[in-house]
Amino acid sequence: MSHLMAEFLGTMILILLGDGVVANCVLNKSKGQNGGWILISSGWAVAVGVPAFIFGGISGAHFNPALTISLAVIGKFPAAEVPGYIVAQMLGAIAGAALVWLTYLPHWAETEDKAGKLAVFCTGPAIRSLPSNFLTEVIATFLLVFAILGIGTVKVADGITPGVVGALIWGLGISLGGPTGYALNPARDLGPRIAHAILPIAGKGDSDWSYSWVPVLGPVVGAILAALLFVAVF
Repeated sequence: MSHLMAEFLGTMILILLGDGVVANCVLNKSKGQNGGWILISSGWAVAVGVPAFIFGGISGAHFNPALTISLAVIGKFPAAEVPGYIVAQMLGAIAGAALVWLTYLPHWAETEDKAGKLAVFCTGPAIRSLPSNFLTEVIATFLLVFAILGIGTVKVADGITPGVVGALIWGLGISLGGPTGYALNPARDLGPRIAHAILPIAGKGDSDWSYSWVPVLGPVVGAILAALLFVAVF
């Protein structure tokens, strides 16, 4: 399997499981409706951990343009491969979001809340303050990438690292996810946002493009700062 196919499939699974748990919690007449933030954070932890187990040995399990870019900045990933990885990640995210739409197909028409439907696909702020929202994404993604790089310095048994990263995602969700929904990943937010815009979702509203730059640029900035600090310290 090629690196690009692994990134495509891994990101698709990440979004299918991650956006899927949000759909389960917010869409009307779902058996998980009103499951709450702990369920959502737990679902996202599994969403990251499972494809990391499957594809980590093939592509490095980036599934995140911010991580890919930051690794290239510090010389830990070939710069020439960055565009291909990002394209694969974005296409995988769009495909995963489309699968979520199909999985919950009868529930969209049963749900009147347009904001809730959008939240299935992409993040949004609890309090809309773009500078603060941007800073939140920078801080959370900084911790994500710095921790991932740090975890990589520790010798552990085969198969342990993806589980540790999943636990990291769970911790980030329950600790830092409240202000913005913790995008941490441009593909995780922008890919499904594009899917929301183009899919014939019953009763959907707009895709909130005025906010869309925050979960794209914030994670990229946070990831690069984390990578630069990591090489300076280690």
